[in-house]
Amino acid sequence: MFGLFKSKSEKEKLQAEYKKLHEEAFKLSKVDRVKSDEKFAEAEEIMKKIESLA
Repeated sequence: MFGLFKSKSEKEKLQAEYKKLHEEAFKLSKVDRVKSDEKFAEAEEIMKKIESLA
């Protein structure tokens, strides 16, 4: 309850974005492999940013 108004850190925001892109890439892998690879590459760029913060 006390964490209700707590803002997310930059790392938490990037992790949420990474998860979203990774899920989109997985869904696209069943339909369009090229778009799936693009989303996966975007997700990997986000992961590099996360690692640089740590």
